[in-house]
Amino acid sequence: MKKKGFTLIELMIVVAIIGILAAIAIPKFASLIRKSSEGASKGNLGAIRSALSIYYGDMEGQYPATVESLTASGKYLSTVPAAKAPNYHSDASGIAYQATSNDGGGWSYNNTQGNPNQGTILVNCTHTDTKGTVWTVY
Repeated sequence: MKKKGFTLIELMIVVAIIGILAAIAIPKFASLIRKSSEGASKGNLGAIRSALSIYYGDMEGQYPATVESLTASGKYLSTVPAAKAPNYHSDASGIAYQATSNDGGGWSYNNTQGNPNQGTILVNCTHTDTKGTVWTVY
């Protein structure tokens, strides 16, 4: 009577194929995680900008002195969301009050009275995203 089963070479081929597939899939998975973090950061930036626009309209042409004032009583934002610049900075909701980005992570808000860019908020990162676009362009 002949025994049925797999030979050692057949099992080795299957293990090699699984290893090749894993070597291809893991970098793709890491790239997808980075892209999802970038998308979340762009969405958070849009939410803050929308809140700033509503505040500007409510206050008849005045931007807030601080972004944190948008969270007062939860009228515009419940909390300041985090900026995510994967591979460069850790997730941070901190805000640097300055006219230009200094690559410190978090957000950069221009609250300088009389500056033509007053009320502008950016991701405080001068590196590029997965598409090669500098974060401060958004």
